[in-house]
Amino acid sequence: MEEFFNLVPSVHYLSMLVRFCISVMFVWIITDKLYYAKSHRRDFYFTFMLTSVAVFFLVFFMIFMLEDMKTKTSIGIGIGLFGIFSIMRYRTDAMPVREMTYLFVIIALSVINAIAASASIIEIVIINGIVIGAIWLCERHLRLKPAKLVQYDRIELIVPERRSELICDLEKRLGLKITSVEIGAIDMLRDMAIVKVYYEGNTQSSEDKKLKLSKDDLTETQQ
Repeated sequence: MEEFFNLVPSVHYLSMLVRFCISVMFVWIITDKLYYAKSHRRDFYFTFMLTSVAVFFLVFFMIFMLEDMKTKTSIGIGIGLFGIFSIMRYRTDAMPVREMTYLFVIIALSVINAIAASASIIEIVIINGIVIGAIWLCERHLRLKPAKLVQYDRIELIVPERRSELICDLEKRLGLKITSVEIGAIDMLRDMAIVKVYYEGNTQSSEDKKLKLSKDDLTETQQ
């Protein structure tokens, strides 16, 4: 069995395919069963799956297909890490913290599955299982309250003394059971404020968790 999974030229690609299938399987479990089941965001589903595939092959071939055996580890890891962190910065929109954490975990697992040449298949499965267990525990016991960012026009209600009126008005407009609110950026010229609304529910909001919007995000209010 050990000879079968050794990275010798005769079974090199077969070993690569076995490790690739393991990597894709566990990444799919993380993406579909843990992330998508709560967030329901298909864009990040697409990103996570394809990023794991690309990173796996990128690191695998950089580590094991270099001809110079003396320098393959240092050169391969250096170039691989440079490529990985370049991918994390290659994005047009700001990524929420939760999605960035999932992306980092998926990239880390893809790298581990690609470079763990000395580890057996069972050890790789155990490592992936530990990571999935940690994610499951955090999602189950550290649930964040779902929230939405609201561009609010009744700026006279944002003062602390009228917080109950603010919550009642937001509940009436949004149709949600609001537990608390946070006041973010305030635009005195347009008489509006950015309000972060926490409400009761099981679905995590797909809104970006920031309390400030750029000028392009703010829309003109009708006079």
